[in-house]
Amino acid sequence: MKLVFKNIEKDGSGSIGLISEESEDMWHAYNLIAEGDSVTASTVRKVQNESSTGSSTSTRVRTTLTITVENIDFDTQACVLRLKGRNIVENQYVKMGAYHTLDLELNRKFTLRKLQWDSVALERVDMACDPATSADVAAVVMQEGLAHVCLITSSMTLVRSKIDITIPRKRRGFTQQHEKGLVKFYEAVMQGILRHIDFSVVKCIIIASPGFVKDQYYDYMMQQAIKTDNKLLIENKSKFLLVKASSGFKHSLKEVLQEPSVMAKISDTKAASEVKLLEGFYTMLQLEPAKAFYGKKDVMRANEALAIETLMISDKLFRCQDIQQRKEYVGLVDSARDNGADVRIFSSMHVSGEQLDQLTGVAAILRFPMPELEDSDAEYDSSDSD
Repeated sequence: MKLVFKNIEKDGSGSIGLISEESEDMWHAYNLIAEGDSVTASTVRKVQNESSTGSSTSTRVRTTLTITVENIDFDTQACVLRLKGRNIVENQYVKMGAYHTLDLELNRKFTLRKLQWDSVALERVDMACDPATSADVAAVVMQEGLAHVCLITSSMTLVRSKIDITIPRKRRGFTQQHEKGLVKFYEAVMQGILRHIDFSVVKCIIIASPGFVKDQYYDYMMQQAIKTDNKLLIENKSKFLLVKASSGFKHSLKEVLQEPSVMAKISDTKAASEVKLLEGFYTMLQLEPAKAFYGKKDVMRANEALAIETLMISDKLFRCQDIQQRKEYVGLVDSARDNGADVRIFSSMHVSGEQLDQLTGVAAILRFPMPELEDSDAEYDSSDSD
């Protein structure tokens, strides 16, 4: 998604101009727009014209309307977002207060105005507009002396760094210069990876090359990581995937991404970390039930005790029509973050998000056991049965 402008006042009200560049951006827009917000966008309206003879004809005109949103409809299959509401700005084709349904279109600007931009909504804007945060996959295509460090989002490939170093050719009895050149090249590629790839976001790093270049580079990188005690590379060793490519140029990425092993890895990258986190929660629920809780009441109480280590919350809860309830969940997220918790907002479009929704949409893994929460639940259940 492209950010056109951002105008937020000190009291939290204001407007943001955005352009949806891909179908996935419609999902972000759906999570941003709430009932009561006003949206300005280009739309097509049927207009009735009456001639002097009394006959009427209807024509379709493109105009810009501003509506107060009363109903939001999102088609998950077609990724189409429809907003229904009343026109609030005078227009030559549409009367004030007349109903209109806006279809948000790809590559067309829309302006969203809210009376209160909370931290979750602003974070969603940043996430939608920053390609690095949506780039689940990184790739390094290389050949001797040439490498491209790329970030791959669901719809585009960004070349973050191009490394082009001349390596002296091998000569009989004079291999030293060649080896020195290779080490210099490998070091530059390693620095490119460390500088441009955010390991906390990227779930898979593909290293692709013709021949054995990728294997030699990978061995060099791991040796250096151990030698310099680079924990970032050592801890993320499992994320690297070595694949064959025809060259070190960007266009060879196409064949790399078609590899079955890469396809399998990419298809589940987005949801993989969420699934793992949820599995950890279920395991904790079985082995140490006093350190795993779900449900708004228990999680809120755990947060008051500064006990939350990881907070898992579904984006579905921020789409509730009850403004007070949304404020409570936003307050929980802000408070948990301030207390040092790792906050993960799950997408309800993923399997893991659906599972979390079945657990009321909010769950937490605690830093220390809180058996009193379990006891209060047991008392509550027994009083219910009485």
